[in-house]
Amino acid sequence: MRQISLLRAPLRVAHQASLRNTSTFLVPLFSQQTPQLYKTLTTALTLRNPSHHQQAALHTSTGRLTTAVTQEGPDPLASPEAVYSPPKTGIISYLPASWVPYAELTRMDKPAGTYYLFFPCLWSTLMAAPMMAPMASPGSVIGTSLLFFSGAFIMRSAGCSINDLWDRNLDPHVTRTKFRPIARGALTPFQGLAFTGAQLLAGLGILLQFPTSCLFYGIPSLLLVASYPLAKRVTYYPQAVLGLTFSWGAMMGFPALGIDLLSNSAALTAAACLYSSNVAWTVLYDMIYAHMDIKDDAKAGIKSIALKHDAETKQVLTGLAAVQLSLLTAAGLAAGAGPAFFIGSVGGAAVTLGVMIKRVNLKSVKDCWWWFINGCWITGGVVSLGLAADYTVRYLQDGEEDVKTQEQ
Repeated sequence: MRQISLLRAPLRVAHQASLRNTSTFLVPLFSQQTPQLYKTLTTALTLRNPSHHQQAALHTSTGRLTTAVTQEGPDPLASPEAVYSPPKTGIISYLPASWVPYAELTRMDKPAGTYYLFFPCLWSTLMAAPMMAPMASPGSVIGTSLLFFSGAFIMRSAGCSINDLWDRNLDPHVTRTKFRPIARGALTPFQGLAFTGAQLLAGLGILLQFPTSCLFYGIPSLLLVASYPLAKRVTYYPQAVLGLTFSWGAMMGFPALGIDLLSNSAALTAAACLYSSNVAWTVLYDMIYAHMDIKDDAKAGIKSIALKHDAETKQVLTGLAAVQLSLLTAAGLAAGAGPAFFIGSVGGAAVTLGVMIKRVNLKSVKDCWWWFINGCWITGGVVSLGLAADYTVRYLQDGEEDVKTQEQ
């Protein structure tokens, strides 16, 4: 009877502990005459609570055997599995529900990519304008820039659609991308493909508004647009392919204003240097962007320059900035730019890039996102302002020279 009593007491405690999910209790250390009783006790506990794990340890100071019983189950402190929720704010929240997946496919609510694609178009237009004879008028520069912005929005959206089609089996494994419309099943691949076709036709419509020569410069870029998503599967440097793609507009401003690159060596040199400079800038900002997904990319087998050079990212960013600034300077020299460009564009870019590289916290997703979004306007903005100032000064000087010529 004494043994039965000893057996029931800890069983009642164990039963109460199981109701609380996780607890501990102490069992008296039995005498050497009753080792079989302890074995029976622990076996009974396991049979009564098969979902419990038990651990036993002899307390060194008290000589008592401590048995901890814990129940398997979800961690009460763990966050629940994320579930897709339609946008509650922003422009997409006002659209009909059936339109939302298509709007998400275009990244309508994340316009930074459009700006990054537009800036090289704007820069080449502003750099090409003073090289024309006579110099391009402000109205022509503004009209051309607006067309480029429309094209940047459409083609960036088409690029996102193509990217999501290629990555539909990879996106579900990355936290940031698992709720993209094709990845979550809101759109079928066929619907995504049909929508992409419509986007490309719209992009062609914009391209046809430019001089015919722009067709020969613009259409080849589609090969890069389609191949970028594949690059991340085979190389740690897909950002280089993205740079070649997003920088294409750095050449387009020249033929858009009527300058034939093949017959104008100065314009060709300026365009080539500006294009290469923008490639370096693209790799730089996308390396920061890639750090947001670095853990998920490693698990999913997605390659990126951030994974390859995680330990020396700041040094790589510094080198890219130096290349960007050197090539930007060379572009200005080839185009005959004045002090406003070298002080505003080159000097401004040097300061903003230096501050960004110094301050960005690559281990913080939030900080990487902030610099990716705002670095677009900070660095892109100062380069644009420097080019605009240079164009304005040279345009006014050209007007004064025309007046003097007419007076003579």
